[in-house]
Formats: sequence, C-alpha cells, structure tokens
Amino acid sequence: MPPSAAAIRTTALGYLERHPDERPALLPLLALLDSATEPTNRATLPAHVTCSSVVIGPDKRVLHIRHRATGLTLAPGGHVEAGDSSLLDAAVREVREEAGLAPGELCLTPQLLGAALDIDVHEIDANPAEGEPAHRHYDVRFAFYLAAGRPAVVEPRTDEVSGTEWRSFEQVSSPSLRAKLLAADLDGQVQPVNASVVIHDGRGRYLLHLRDDVPGIWAPGEFSLLGGGREPQDRTLEDTLRRELAEEAPGLELGALEPFAVEQATGADGLCVPVQIYTARWVGNPDAVGLTEGVLLRWFTPDMLHRLRLRTSTRDLLLAHAAQTQGSMAVRPPAPRPPHPPEPPAGAGLRRAVPSDAAELTRLRLVMLASAGSFPPDSWTAECERWFTDRLADDERFAAFVIDDGTRLLSCAVGQYTDRMPRPGQGPYIGHISSVATDPAHRHQGHARRVVAAVHDWLTAHGCGQINLTASPDAEDLYRSLGYRDPAGPTPLTWSAR
Repeated sequence: MPPSAAAIRTTALGYLERHPDERPALLPLLALLDSATEPTNRATLPAHVTCSSVVIGPDKRVLHIRHRATGLTLAPGGHVEAGDSSLLDAAVREVREEAGLAPGELCLTPQLLGAALDIDVHEIDANPAEGEPAHRHYDVRFAFYLAAGRPAVVEPRTDEVSGTEWRSFEQVSSPSLRAKLLAADLDGQVQPVNASVVIHDGRGRYLLHLRDDVPGIWAPGEFSLLGGGREPQDRTLEDTLRRELAEEAPGLELGALEPFAVEQATGADGLCVPVQIYTARWVGNPDAVGLTEGVLLRWFTPDMLHRLRLRTSTRDLLLAHAAQTQGSMAVRPPAPRPPHPPEPPAGAGLRRAVPSDAAELTRLRLVMLASAGSFPPDSWTAECERWFTDRLADDERFAAFVIDDGTRLLSCAVGQYTDRMPRPGQGPYIGHISSVATDPAHRHQGHARRVVAAVHDWLTAHGCGQINLTASPDAEDLYRSLGYRDPAGPTPLTWSAR
C-alpha cells in the first residue's frame, strides 16, 4: 500500500518546522494532501508527490544519475509505486533500481535520521507520448550515507541510465538541494543511529526481550536486546537508550552504561543500521518492570542461547561478553602475551566484518596471496568478492574480524566451523582460521594478533573443540604464543586438485 496522505503530511510538517520560510511555497502541497486520496499516484493531477535519494559519500560528494530519456543529471528518484509503504521506502527502491546500490549499502544520516532534507517544487512538461499533460511534482528528498564509509560500486540500469557522477555540494544540479547541503552539517561520516544494551546480572545471566510478532518491525517474534532508534530530541545515544527503556520497561532503571561495541544491523526497511551497544549490570525481577512493548523479559545463561530464536549477531555479542567478563565460554588455556603490545593507531577498531566489507577483504586476501608468490587473474577478484559477500550475508558458521581505521581495513582473519565426528570431551565442531592478512603499511602494530584472537574466541564460543590453521614462517611465533601447537597423532596429509 502506498504512503497515506496523513503520513506524507507528517513528513511535510516536520520539514516546515525546520524551514518555516518555505511554507508559502508548500501550501499547495498541504492542500493536495487534504484533497487527494492518492497523492503519490502519477494519475493524480495537476500535481502529485515524488521522492528522491541524496546519497552522500565520505568525501562529501553526492551521487547523480544521467537519464537517457531527458538528458538530465539528477539525484536518483522518481514516482512512488504501489509496493512502497513509505516515501523513504520509495527513495531506497529508486537508488537500487537506478544505481544498483542495495538498501544494506545505505544508512540514515545521524543529523536527519528519516526526516526530509529538501522538498522541491518543479514543473513537468507535457508528455503526449505517455498521455500526460503538464503538471507539478512535489519532490521529497531523503539523505543517506554510504554504510561502508567509502565509495561504493555503482552499477546503473543501462536501459534508463547512461552514466553516473559524484558531485561536490557546490555542483549539485538542483538549486534547492544545493542550498540545503551547503547549509547543513552532513559530512558523509557513518555514526550509530540506534542504541541497545547488554544487561547482565554479574553472575552469568543476560536479560532478553521477546518482541511482538507483527510485520513491519525489526526482528518480529525474536528475542533481542532492549533499545531503539535515535530521535531528534536525543542529545546523545545514551539519552536514546534511556528514553527507549523508559518507554518499553519503565521499571527497569540502569546505572552506569559502558560502551561495548558498534554493530551493523539491518533495519526492517533493509537499510544498514549502525548500533551502539552498551553494557549495564542490573539485578531484579523482569516481571516487575512494567513491560509496555513486546511479550516478556527473561534471564538466560549463554548455554541456553542456542534454544532461542534470536539474531546470530545478538548471540555473538552475548557470547563475546561472557567470554570477556566471566571466562566461562573460553576453552583456550591462557597464552603468553607480549608485556606491552603495540597500541593501534587512533581510530583503528576491531569489529566483525559485514557484507559491504567484501571488496576490502578481497584486497587483503590478494595481499596475503602475493606474499606467498601467488597472483590470481583479474577475473578472480570479482569471484572472491562475491564469495565473501555471500558468506558474510547468509552463513552463520562463517565470520571475519577486521581492524578498521574508518577509511579502509588494515587487517583481517577469517573463521569457519564444520561438524566433526563425536569425540569424548571434545566440542561438536572443528574450526578453521584462514586468510590472515595485514596491509603492508600497518604491520608490526599488533593487528594480526587482535583479529586472530577475535576469530579464535568466536570459534571456541560456538563449540569448536579443535581449531586448525596453516602458519607461514613469519607468523608461526604469533600462533604459538596464542596456544597453537604441532598436531599430535598421525601425520596430517591433504589432497588438492591443484
């Protein structure tokens, strides 16, 4: 069902609160919303509502599409279709259709969230071939950042689009949009727009929220962390979290909140949602908090998580917290560590890889292969990137951990696990660590140790009683310091078709 007139009015009134000087120009739009039952239908004349997407890269350049039919170079956009539930959904669809950017490659800006950046009024010439008289468009424009924080691969539809351009704010084709961008603080830098909290009791239990099983919301019918999206009145993400808790569970009052991680989730609309994860300790009865949203709150221990319907990313967060704070999930004996490991450069952080990291993971894998004297053909690069994308999107037994300095990946390690035949006292899976690589300019800074240790912790937390890897001569000391030893028993042999 297309967006209703009431929903569009809410968007328009929110825009006019920020731009009251444009009210005279938009009074006809408000009148249209009062009179038209389908204000986005292209048959609604003499005017209707359209939408556009303003995709801003980390270099503060805006994506433009060159249209074959008109010869114009514009931001991606067009008419709302019957399957679009909101103007924002329509804007996201237009980017996918015209530029080939998937919703997961985009995220909302922390400055505007889902509010309109611009509403432009422009006249459309008559099109006798389509039977359309001259009419007016009220084009509602939404801003997005590139989720990966770096330039994206744009693959336009060749039947409608002749090419693409990334233009600076000063070169943006639309005068009204150009003015908004030059006056705004939109910098293209991805920041968390949601906040959630890992609530634990300090004794190995975690509080999880069973969400309502209704369509159109994130994680319907699943257990999840408490939290939610930032709203314009929130000064900080901690304010966001405390407001959400007051709305969802008013009797749940947390003390100090400690930042724990930043995760990239996928919203109900398919957009990438960077989430700031906090931790907090609380001891209480979940039934006494006065839950107003969802079904229930319950305490769970890590060994119960596999029985629950919850996101893999949520399970991994809880297992990682348990391993760090209690040691109950770690099966590796303590390994000697350097007394003073090198400090990472400012801004470089450890995180789990997401599908949009596939190109950078491929680049680092090429670095690793080159160090071994292997140089694949150019065609192999695209194959490898697709492989990483598929595994990171759909394979819960696959993970990569990376060091990200905000502009590129500095180091990576990959982990996978498979079933193993039962052995007394051993876990049910066998793990494999591979593709450990560090950018040559950032070696000897402790990055490889961090990503390998993260993959190891992830594998052991998922029940791997044995983990295999192949060590290069340069990396052997690193792996031995992490507890890896020569295999015992029969001589290991392998077979390969090459």
